[in-house]
Amino acid sequence: MTDTLVKEIRRLAAEKQAIILAHNYQPPEIQEVADLTGDSLELAIRASKTDARVIVFCGVHFMAETGATLCPDKRVLLPNPNAGCAMADMLTADELREAKAALPGVPVVTYVNSTAEVKAESDICCTSANAVQVVKSLGTPEVLMVPDRNLALWTQRHTSQKIHHLEGYCPVHDNLTAAAVAEARRAHPGAVVMAHPECPPEVIDAADVVRSTSGMLAYPGESDAGAFIVATETGLLHPLAKRYPQKRFYPASADMVCADMKLTTLADVRRALETGEPAVTVPEPVRVKALRAVERMIAVPRD
Repeated sequence: MTDTLVKEIRRLAAEKQAIILAHNYQPPEIQEVADLTGDSLELAIRASKTDARVIVFCGVHFMAETGATLCPDKRVLLPNPNAGCAMADMLTADELREAKAALPGVPVVTYVNSTAEVKAESDICCTSANAVQVVKSLGTPEVLMVPDRNLALWTQRHTSQKIHHLEGYCPVHDNLTAAAVAEARRAHPGAVVMAHPECPPEVIDAADVVRSTSGMLAYPGESDAGAFIVATETGLLHPLAKRYPQKRFYPASADMVCADMKLTTLADVRRALETGEPAVTVPEPVRVKALRAVERMIAVPRD
């Protein structure tokens, strides 16, 4: 059945002039059927440069919104409309406006893991790969970072600028503990611990290196180590093992699973290609403002 679905998906993608994008946290079978895999910004940028007419974004809602923001001339499909993001839902545009009013003149740096409405209220966006560089690029004594407090706290370690933050977080990363990391080290002696900046400070302190998902995918190629403990969503284990078959990768915790990231199925992808639904759009006034913040982010180098 799976082979039949994959063949149908590939046929439909060619027929509809579609490109299929899958985030690194998606189920393995979704990653395998995709034309491109990567982190959310990476995929959106590459999609904006394609001549495909349709973008099938296998991820969560804010990712498809970012694609629609960058690619207004393309039809952007989110195969499973129930795939959301708890962290993105933790901050509304009204709440950000209230925070801005309390810090007049302080620029807003918004994590790409946010809604288009929140991006539209921001000065510049960032990813976990370029948050430090984005903050430093502003050259201001203070910034407000939203919605992820852990990314803000990690960024604060690497800049002298004062960083204000709100209390949003990714439940998958925020629930990881230093005790769980220590347990993983005992189970896999000598393995290098790679942690995502969305992890809480005590986990950052317990890690050997801190990298974005794209950074984690690159790091084993730069390291002589043969084993790695991966402190991010377990979906990243698939592309890591595929890229470095001679090395071993272990989850920091088997509980690091994003249920929303696992919602998309091959049947969903086929249905989206067949029907052209569900499509994700961003109202033009919001899109134009959000685009400005996203484009400023893209211009800043990543790790």
